[in-house]
Amino acid sequence: MSKSLKRVTQALSDVGLSITPIEMGAETRTAQQAADAAGCHLDQIAKSVIFAGQESGLAILFITAGGNQVDAAKASAAAGEPLGKADAGLIRAQTGFAIGGVAPVGHLNPIRAFIDPRLMEFDVIYAAAGTPRHIFPIEPDTLTKISGAQVADFITFQK
Repeated sequence: MSKSLKRVTQALSDVGLSITPIEMGAETRTAQQAADAAGCHLDQIAKSVIFAGQESGLAILFITAGGNQVDAAKASAAAGEPLGKADAGLIRAQTGFAIGGVAPVGHLNPIRAFIDPRLMEFDVIYAAAGTPRHIFPIEPDTLTKISGAQVADFITFQK
């Protein structure tokens, strides 16, 4: 078991959840790949999108429904500071995860997090479990609570 997967499993266990991440037969680096592998609606995939706070220098997590995209201006407003692209080095250093396997829990360092209200419309959602092949099912309210995320409007609506 990878260190990243162990951290996610431990984070879930530490809050009293007995959720076992599922190893998928195919990669789940993208929301569409994860939805296909899990056999669920694209928006049931909780994507972890990391931005860099331009003032704080910290990674900031936006957990969004699989079919949605983060609007940079709305995300900056929610975070209370300008945001920029987070490079792979910042993501790895602050979260401990590689791009394609960033989980919403189990980070190396505390992280500010925001969650897309669209995810609240489902009974169960699926999030990355620290590797490109592992996801875990969870109720959206539970994920919001254990990740410390604030529900916020930060997505782009496309026509």
